[in-house]
Amino acid sequence: MLLAESIRDVVSRFVKSVREHSGTHTNAQNETLAALERTGPVSISMLAEHRGVTHQTMRLIVMKLVEQGLLTLRTDAEDRRAYLVHVSDRGREQIARERSARAQWLTEQLLEKTSHEERALLKAALHTLDKLIG
Repeated sequence: MLLAESIRDVVSRFVKSVREHSGTHTNAQNETLAALERTGPVSISMLAEHRGVTHQTMRLIVMKLVEQGLLTLRTDAEDRRAYLVHVSDRGREQIARERSARAQWLTEQLLEKTSHEERALLKAALHTLDKLIG
């Protein structure tokens, strides 16, 4: 249990640190974009369920992202009365920029603060961590 809690704690602090130092703080809008990128187009209801928020809350988040040009709403081909939420090209560009900023900051930190041997250990640990989530 101690190992599990230590991994959870380090991973949590690691993610927060990368986001903070790369200037890509997490918020409801960014998390919604990321969720849609993973799932593909879904209804607002499904997105709300996936994110654990009310339909009303998700509708407000989605509409704000639509206004910013990061999402689009398209008629559902299976149910013409419903809409599916899609990530727009501009939304994908924002996701890519933020991902690139995080990778750049992390690369700099790895090169400045770790030895070749430590980076090799981290690479090996990735395989083990991936087995835990797969």
